[in-house]
Amino acid sequence: MHDAPAMRPDALSTSFGRRPRRVPRALLWGTLLVLLGVAQSALVWLTLDYEAARTQEQTDDTAVLVADLLRRQARADLQALQVLAHQEGLSDVAWAAQAREPLAQRPGMLRLELRDAALRPVHAADSASGPALFRLMRRSDLQVEAELACAVALRTGQPQYSRSYFVPLPEGRGQEVQDLCLPLLGSGRVQGFAVATLGLAQRLEAVQALAQRPEVELALVESDGARLARAGSRRGGGIFVAQRVVDQPGVPLQLRVEAVAGRPSLIPNLATALVLGLSALLFGVVLALVRDVRRRARAEAALADALAVRKAMEDSLITGLRARDMQGRVTYANPAFRAMVGFSSEQLRASNPPPYWPPERAEEFRLRQAGRAQAGLAPPREGYESEFMRANGERFPVMVYDAPLVDAQGRQTGWMSAVVDITEQRRAEERHRQQQERLAATARLATVGEMASLLSHEINQPLAAIASYAGGTLNMMDDAAAHSGVAAEPGLLRQALQRIAEQAERAGRVIKSVHDFVRRREQPREPVAVGALVDAVLPLVRLQARKSGCRIALDLADPLACVVADRTMIEQVLLNLTRNGIQAMEAVPLAERVLTLRSRSVQGRWLAVEVADRGPGIAPEVAQRLFTPFFTTRAEGMGLGLSLCRTVVEQHGGALDFDSRAGAGAGTTFRFTLPLATDADPAAPHHVTSEPA
Repeated sequence: MHDAPAMRPDALSTSFGRRPRRVPRALLWGTLLVLLGVAQSALVWLTLDYEAARTQEQTDDTAVLVADLLRRQARADLQALQVLAHQEGLSDVAWAAQAREPLAQRPGMLRLELRDAALRPVHAADSASGPALFRLMRRSDLQVEAELACAVALRTGQPQYSRSYFVPLPEGRGQEVQDLCLPLLGSGRVQGFAVATLGLAQRLEAVQALAQRPEVELALVESDGARLARAGSRRGGGIFVAQRVVDQPGVPLQLRVEAVAGRPSLIPNLATALVLGLSALLFGVVLALVRDVRRRARAEAALADALAVRKAMEDSLITGLRARDMQGRVTYANPAFRAMVGFSSEQLRASNPPPYWPPERAEEFRLRQAGRAQAGLAPPREGYESEFMRANGERFPVMVYDAPLVDAQGRQTGWMSAVVDITEQRRAEERHRQQQERLAATARLATVGEMASLLSHEINQPLAAIASYAGGTLNMMDDAAAHSGVAAEPGLLRQALQRIAEQAERAGRVIKSVHDFVRRREQPREPVAVGALVDAVLPLVRLQARKSGCRIALDLADPLACVVADRTMIEQVLLNLTRNGIQAMEAVPLAERVLTLRSRSVQGRWLAVEVADRGPGIAPEVAQRLFTPFFTTRAEGMGLGLSLCRTVVEQHGGALDFDSRAGAGAGTTFRFTLPLATDADPAAPHHVTSEPA
């Protein structure tokens, strides 16, 4: 082995005698102090910047609030002016009394004027809260801006604000004002103008009182920055400034808001910075807090997302949702429920019982609610039908599904309900029911049509035989008279046979018309005089009237007026209406049993035919269903007469209606219209005939 080289004594002494080189402690302390100083300076700067930003933000918020209040104030001034503008036809004293209320209630309103269409003053009233506005200078010398605003208002049809102008006051004072001109229009022309003179300073003072922001100065300025009016107990510092434009018809206002406070001072904020610097010793605790805050932030973000999703779902639902406490007060309602009942959230929360309970059923609902509260938790999805009331008083049916509302400790705090408006469902059910009734009526009409077709086919043969026998008998009488050489004079037998033939032929026409009507064929129409129609039905009408002891009165304005109609069907309409009128007077004394047939020309194109009786009239509940098929008030009736009459008249292009009031002697008048063949003469001779039955 080789021995290690020996170390020299001088080297040993040098190695052990030299101390290791260290970083100076002062440098560490200095670095620490510098870092602390930088941190403290940055903290102080950030604090001052935050103070300045917060003050500026507050100033901006105040500007937004004041601008909004100025807009509301302008709308209120306009509404007050509109109400006063409609006070027409008043004396100066009465008008001034009416104007006193808005002048007293509106702090910025200094003068109200009513002017005519030429802008000449009609009425004027000044505010009693200060000296008269135009004491030193006449109103006529300071109305240029008002005239310009009224000219623009007349052109646009909307209220307009004028440019501001200065009005001198006593003792060397004065103020800036602005005119609001409202045009008064009527019948398409201007009737005058309502003008309100508004003080800018008073408006600002009122707005500042409402805003409750004494730490700012409010000012209305021109475009070059010149102040027109200001409000505030102290002047603004000019450091934190916010400007907003207050939109109004005509000339907008430029609002300037200045914070009274100047730049943040250093001393109090430096002390805060030192305290925060010392708090850095708790850096470890802060780290733990930061970690906890992050966890909380993540949990809150997740909760906010969940709440946002739930709110979006609730807002998108068409089903109403409401939450109630154990006393029945509404604590929550989604937009669908508020739209359903028409009440706001504030109205729902402030009312107990709820405002959507119908007053007549409030006690019933209260008892039901108390019984549900005593029963405790109920199974979910247990629905029940109820009735709610909208804000306009309309009642509507709903289906309610209640579920218990339970807190985190498992205690029931109320009820959560899903409410479904079933109005459309009920309407659909009603429409379905009516449709089923119409289908049933249609089926019965189809059966009637088949019966009518069968009857028309079967009865035509005996009617033809009757007509043939009657015609043959007449021919035999003529032949007998010819062979015997005796002139054929019509006797009672001959008249009776002629009537048999005429009525048999007419019955055949009626059956054929009914047959064609049921099969919806085009009916043959021809010009026929209204007198001929009446004469054709008079024999049968008189026969029935004689049995009832009724008199027939004719009131035909022009018997020769011709209408285009199916003669047979219109005769049946007249027979049906006259028969109903005679039957309606069965309980009337004999002296009052009069049935009147009238005809009048209407608008030169139509002929109106009326059948009027003096019966007891028609009750309202019967009148609603009078033309419904198969509805009748007589045991022997089928309920098809009036329905078929209306159908026949409407097929001719006319209309059938009636005028009646229930009561003794009220009477009923049925009226139908038919198209005239030629222009009727409105000056035709008017005659009224009355004959006993």
